[in-house]
Amino acid sequence: MVAPADRSPLASRLAGIPPTVFSEMSALAVRTGAVNLGQGFPDVDGPSSVVERAVRALREGANQYAPGIGVPALRQAVARHQQRHHGIELDPDTEVCVTTGATEGIAAALLGLVDPGDEVVVLEPSYDSYDAMIAMTGGVRRGVTLRAPDFRLDGDALRAAVTARTRLVLLNSPHNPTGTVLTREELQLVADVAIEHDLTVVTDEVYEHLVFDGRSHVPLAALPGMRERTLTLSSVGKSWSFTGWKVGWATGPAPLVAAVLATKQWLTFTSGSPLQPAVAHALDHEADWPLELARDLQGRRDLLLEGLRSLGLSPRTSEGTYFTVTDVEHLGWEDGRAFSLGVAERAGVVPIPLQGFYSEDPAAGRHLVRWAFCKTPDVITEGIDRLSRADLAR
Repeated sequence: MVAPADRSPLASRLAGIPPTVFSEMSALAVRTGAVNLGQGFPDVDGPSSVVERAVRALREGANQYAPGIGVPALRQAVARHQQRHHGIELDPDTEVCVTTGATEGIAAALLGLVDPGDEVVVLEPSYDSYDAMIAMTGGVRRGVTLRAPDFRLDGDALRAAVTARTRLVLLNSPHNPTGTVLTREELQLVADVAIEHDLTVVTDEVYEHLVFDGRSHVPLAALPGMRERTLTLSSVGKSWSFTGWKVGWATGPAPLVAAVLATKQWLTFTSGSPLQPAVAHALDHEADWPLELARDLQGRRDLLLEGLRSLGLSPRTSEGTYFTVTDVEHLGWEDGRAFSLGVAERAGVVPIPLQGFYSEDPAAGRHLVRWAFCKTPDVITEGIDRLSRADLAR
């Protein structure tokens, strides 16, 4: 018999799920005094009017529990946002739920919609919280690899990933970490498969406004036949530069939103009461702010791309998000993690290794690393300068 002192206190559902690489690499940046070009948080806050609206809400007494589904003003603003930008009509009382960031939206959606043994199709490299939550539900991850250097969706690979046990597709576009923005044609491939196999699709669209070079983001729910089977997640964090507020939303048909709410009530129940009216203000009164941010980010993207190219790297020209990806195999490193740890010590710069974002084909991401350009130009330039003074070869 195993003595209690010899038994791990960790629940078995968490066994094999590593700590998030983002916390690890950000802690490494702090410990080494490195420039953090890894984690995706901006160096500059969003609109001051939104901050002032939060201050006003604090002073006016919005400091107790908000309704679990979210305050009416924010749910109504989210519905207007979806109609204004995407032509999607929503009932704010039954088809919108406020979440503690898109991260809770992902957790609540998977816990509410996936049973043990159900298969969940994801695009890989996949954001690490997807894999963790699929594991916690007892679901089975089925990866569809977006392959370097173009990172496009392969329709045959998507169809091959779907089996009789597939319950759900978890889709991310604009895609973190590759920077791919799925085209309408690629989205139609997903729609065709979902309709043919009667699948639910959960879409993570937190970078919906941050697309470059004249591209447009198309929500999957806007395609014919997809509104009734698509749960859409987004947040104020990325597009309005308030990542620390952790205010997001889930929208879609009432039964899918109800599944999120049924789970959320046992997670946070509610959060951010004074922040919710401020986010409503952002959606209604700072609607053009993300468009200006996208234009600015495109310039910062180009600054980072130029700098990485000058170092002998070949970054992908990202179509959206905060990120670009490079392959470091030609530098002789064992993998992207070894490279990331090495440049932290040698150059004082930290990127994010991508090998942990792959499961279906780990070799496809072994030597890939992600770089963030959501930093100020001065920070990006400092990072490139540090890298240029270091020996990047193994």
